[in-house]
Amino acid sequence: MFNNFLFHRIDNSQIVIFRIFFGLLMMLECWGSIATGWVTETFVEPEFTFTFIGFEWTKFLLGETMYYIYGFLGVLGLMVMLGAFYRISTVLFALGWSLVYFMQKEHYNNHYYLVMLVSWFMVFIPANRYKSVDLLFWPKIRSDYTYQWTRLLFILQLFLLYTYAAIAKLYPGWMNGDFMMIRYQKTAAWFAENVAWEPLTELLYSREFAKFISHIGFGFDLLIVPLLLWRPTRTFALIMALIFHIINSITLHIGIFPYFALSFVVFFYPPATIRNIFFPRKTTYLPGSNEFQPRHKNQTVFTFFFIVYILWQTYLPIRHWFIQGDVLWTEEGHRLSWRMMLRTKTANTSFYILDHQTGVKSRVNLDDYLTPLQKSRVGARPDMIWQFAQYLRKEEAKKGNDIGVYVESYLSINRGPFNEYIDKNIDLTQVKWSYFGHQEWILPEPETYSFKDLDKR
Repeated sequence: MFNNFLFHRIDNSQIVIFRIFFGLLMMLECWGSIATGWVTETFVEPEFTFTFIGFEWTKFLLGETMYYIYGFLGVLGLMVMLGAFYRISTVLFALGWSLVYFMQKEHYNNHYYLVMLVSWFMVFIPANRYKSVDLLFWPKIRSDYTYQWTRLLFILQLFLLYTYAAIAKLYPGWMNGDFMMIRYQKTAAWFAENVAWEPLTELLYSREFAKFISHIGFGFDLLIVPLLLWRPTRTFALIMALIFHIINSITLHIGIFPYFALSFVVFFYPPATIRNIFFPRKTTYLPGSNEFQPRHKNQTVFTFFFIVYILWQTYLPIRHWFIQGDVLWTEEGHRLSWRMMLRTKTANTSFYILDHQTGVKSRVNLDDYLTPLQKSRVGARPDMIWQFAQYLRKEEAKKGNDIGVYVESYLSINRGPFNEYIDKNIDLTQVKWSYFGHQEWILPEPETYSFKDLDKR
């Protein structure tokens, strides 16, 4: 009967208003990325980017071409918002966003991943059957209902996101306030300079405040979805979500994610409530006794893929438990796992080229190859270390040189002590990347990260 439940008919106001929110946010995100210089810094100025492994072929798009891609994605966002040529707009946006997502990891952010997932949701969700430009051309597609799965999919995705985000915070560096102290130091310094009210400045610098915010963050992630689902606490949860996300937007500078997350709230209220708020003149959809009929022609097949998708999304965030080592140290299984705003990592990393013909070993000047942002990222992420070693080998091969690449790296987590990170005796050009397992050239994590006392500034 689960497939019948998924295809239970409900009012479609939720997916229609979400389409408008989603399209608007994507338009602002894409055009804003150009206006703020983000596209320039990420895709135009670098000679290469640290793509997801396997997407190195996208390098030919780097340069000013990316302005046009992001400009076009913004236009597609506008079209999605308006419901204009919705099917082709959503498909092109999903393909385009997936492309730019896999093209770089220097600016990895979980909300980019969430946007990619949701953009593919929108391809299959009929959100253009009310209040859309498409109705001007094809009035027969107008409808007042959708299926239960179009709502359930968003709720389950958000539940997985926040639950795993909470679980990931259960480590000493978060719960004792280390990470949040680091994050709020700039905010505290700004208040000290511009407000000059010592009690507030001292509060922002204090470990007690950092621990309080850390526990609030953990509790919010763990409880927000259950509280939104339960009618007696729904409005309270909405108010808390507004406060939480707006504060994060102001203090942590995490782009559209706070507002994007808030847009999902429409799926937690009854469809009739959303209709009355946003579309008071819309026809009320009243399902009859045969509401499960007629049976959707692809109902069983769709139910199978729906379950597989949810199981896959359940597995991805726990896959690091099946890989040797602590994910906080190795990064293996970190991405696509909702490990959000979790830690800060600092690395002292040097790359060395060994010329096999002369036997001369020389240190690589990273300024010759990487942008400042890339330099700050490469040493703390093993996949980027490996990718850069392969890049150096290929660049030297173009000059007719046969080389090996060795790395000396020391890593600090949340400003703790530096520990040796990479096996300096391994030529990384001679090792293959293990997509689903542990990289043996990553040294074991220390018994404790021995977090330093951050109370001194």
